Amino acid sequence: VQLQASGGGLVQAGGSLRLSCAASKLTFSNYVMGWFRQAPGKERVFVAAISPKGLGTYYADSVKGRFTISRDNAKNTVYLQMNSLKPEDTAVYYCAADSRYDSSRIRDPGEYDYWGQGTLVTVSS
Repeated sequence: VQLQASGGGLVQAGGSLRLSCAASKLTFSNYVMGWFRQAPGKERVFVAAISPKGLGTYYADSVKGRFTISRDNAKNTVYLQMNSLKPEDTAVYYCAADSRYDSSRIRDPGEYDYWGQGTLVTVSS
């Protein structure tokens, strides 16, 4: 299984970025897809997740209303549209895949089976 995240970069506060994560060697439409982030010196934390068919979306309170997760099962790709970015959004962003759909555990990084390599997002003030 491979998860390839891309789209990170340097952006000013208030700006936007769109992350993508392309998956291969798995039945993509069977997996919950999640985005997590890890800031320097901090733990990896949940950002957003989407159910296998895209009918359910979940967000951390810190990004709700600013970030949107979506997926295209025909392209085996999950996206994270990030608007109104803040300096505190600076982190390495990881995509992950979970073969079990349990909304009560969807925010737990320990639930996910596969991880991408991460893409760095830097938001300047």
